[in-house]
Amino acid sequence: MAWNIPGKNNDERPGNQGRNPWPPRRRRGSNGLGDFGDRLRGVFGGDGGGSPLRWIAILLVVWLVFNCFVLVGEQQRGVVLRFGEVARVMQPGPNFKLPWPIETVEKVDATSVRTFTNTLPVLTRDENIVIVSFNVQYRVSDPELFLFGTQNAIRVLEQVSQSAVREQIGRADLDTALNARGPLSVAASTALQASLDAYRTGLVVTELNLQDARPPEEVKPAFDEVNSAQQMNERLVNEARAYAARVVPEARGDSQRLRTTAEGYKTAVVARATGDAQRFTMLLDAYRQAPDVTRRRLWLETVEQVLAENRKVVGGDGRQLIYVPMTQPAGQSGSRRDDSQPPVLPQEVIVPQSGATPDAALPRPTRGARAEGGSR
Repeated sequence: MAWNIPGKNNDERPGNQGRNPWPPRRRRGSNGLGDFGDRLRGVFGGDGGGSPLRWIAILLVVWLVFNCFVLVGEQQRGVVLRFGEVARVMQPGPNFKLPWPIETVEKVDATSVRTFTNTLPVLTRDENIVIVSFNVQYRVSDPELFLFGTQNAIRVLEQVSQSAVREQIGRADLDTALNARGPLSVAASTALQASLDAYRTGLVVTELNLQDARPPEEVKPAFDEVNSAQQMNERLVNEARAYAARVVPEARGDSQRLRTTAEGYKTAVVARATGDAQRFTMLLDAYRQAPDVTRRRLWLETVEQVLAENRKVVGGDGRQLIYVPMTQPAGQSGSRRDDSQPPVLPQEVIVPQSGATPDAALPRPTRGARAEGGSR
């Protein structure tokens, strides 16, 4: 009989113990790893067989493990729902939850900036139509409100942003809408954020820009002419201001110079008049004390002044007329004499040398002059 007869345990029969070439192994020792391996072999049915329920149980355990582990990205936030109700918010990184259907996770991109752009016609305060293009940048600030605060937060933002832009442009006139949109952008952003908070959208506006505002194509040529006229007006005003800024300081400088000159002249005249009055008073006092001496002194000073400014010198006997050349003061050169300064007589004419007669002090007349004097 063969040793491997089906249905027979060859190892347990007394007569077949030596026929099994693979005797059973003996355990040398028992440790935790070995026990785990034995249990695992027991779960799989030892020899590789087993019930299908065991495989289903294994798959269920693996599915539960992967279902309870949630990895949230760096830019995401995870909203955990427990039986449809918000339980908590997961932060970025590995997280764990209860298996489905007890808890589910809704991931929301909470850090990236989103953009909404639109162009729409708007009626201004002065009943003009302008085509306005605006851009809204926003992000999610509260993931819970973003998912469950309103039905569709993105759609609400689009509609509310159009309403805010229409409101601010409608309060401004045409010139402000075309040329001064900065304050309108700030006001529209504030109104939009207030509306988003009131509707519980969980969104925050980072920036709102009114990029462009232009008139309709049908009236664009008329608007271009108006803009050209405004630019020309501004250019002329700037040129006038520049001219005024240049001329006014010069005029003020000339006025100040003339005023200073007049004040100096006034001071000089007053001082000269005061000095003359004091001099006359002093002369009067001197005349009262010594009339003859004072009278002679005044006469000599007057004669000296007259002779210093006159080129004709008349002799003492009244018969000689002598032309005396005037000498220029030291430091002056040239043939032309300065009329603003009085001529200077030679020193020997004004003050004769000692020991000389008056006739010797004066220059002798020429032969023709003598003949002329003799004939006279």
